[in-house]
Amino acid sequence: MNHAEDASALPVTWWKSTYSDSGAQCVECAIVDTGTVAVRDSKDPNGAALLFSRGPLSAFVAAVATGRFGGLG
Repeated sequence: MNHAEDASALPVTWWKSTYSDSGAQCVECAIVDTGTVAVRDSKDPNGAALLFSRGPLSAFVAAVATGRFGGLG
């Protein structure tokens, strides 16, 4: 996993989940390239972004969705 110091400098379009309400603490995601997804804190758009490979990120999201981490999701 890599990171970008200033997420706003990435040439991407950010989005939040449709399940996020306007006051919630949430993350935003963006497609960097065919193999990389960026994730940043929605409250700090100029802060760092974590850069994940798509495969491991997809596996993590699927595990959370199925309750594999004991109620996180």
